[in-house]
Amino acid sequence: MQSASTPAATATNVVSKVYGPIGHIELDRAAKLNALTLQMLTELTRVLKQWAKDPAISLVLLTGRGERAFCAGGDIADFHRAVTTGAHQEFIDLLSMEFDLDYLISTYPKPLITLAHGITMGGGVGLASHAPVRLVTQSATMGMPEAKIGYTPDVGGSHLLANTPGYFGEYFAMSAASFTGADAVYLGFADVVVNDSFAEKILDELDEFVGLSAGEIISAIEVLHGAPESYALELSQGWVDHAFSAETPQEVLERLEQMVHPAAQQAAQSILANSPSSISSAFYTVRQARA
Repeated sequence: MQSASTPAATATNVVSKVYGPIGHIELDRAAKLNALTLQMLTELTRVLKQWAKDPAISLVLLTGRGERAFCAGGDIADFHRAVTTGAHQEFIDLLSMEFDLDYLISTYPKPLITLAHGITMGGGVGLASHAPVRLVTQSATMGMPEAKIGYTPDVGGSHLLANTPGYFGEYFAMSAASFTGADAVYLGFADVVVNDSFAEKILDELDEFVGLSAGEIISAIEVLHGAPESYALELSQGWVDHAFSAETPQEVLERLEQMVHPAAQQAAQSILANSPSSISSAFYTVRQARA
């Protein structure tokens, strides 16, 4: 890897460096699980737009610093402060920028590689799971936990959930349950599960992929550095589809409570512990997205 140039200021908790034709962006807020702030979203947007127009950069990598998380989502402390102090417009502005950033990532004109590791939740999924090339480690913990905090799956999460096999979308949206990186490809949240050794030195491995299309990069990484995917969730397809194919959230709960499967009982308890309004919103949003 060639030496870096043009490092960005770290005051934004986003570090961007250029290595020849490769641009690397790191979320640099490890102590807070790389939770997103308005400043981070602003800097990510600025750098990605700049590099999209730079003919010298042909490949972009987005990662998170620290062993614990790629990105735990939006900073809940900031959300709480904005809502409880009446700074509602600040909260709306943050969400608007976050959604625009996720759309930019989903339509990026160059191969943009995201590597999800550790905790990757909510807004972290928005960054990781809409990119042209979506990599994940086996041990990553992913999910859309919004129903736990009185919110609803956003950042394109309802689209991702709606395209999961069967009715896993309603299950994960209503229960706010998480899944492993090994399950992410089966659920459609990632393209390739990569081995840990590749993830740790990914920046040193990217030179050989410069000039390839996103699809070609996915295929090459899967062949050269892919790790086993998990299909364990397929064993739950039966009870999940039976319960969550119901017409209303209340009927879902009724079906779960009538089942003897331990996982179904746990799902019912998880749903009942979440915000009733969030559960209903999550359910119907996934249904509408699928339709």
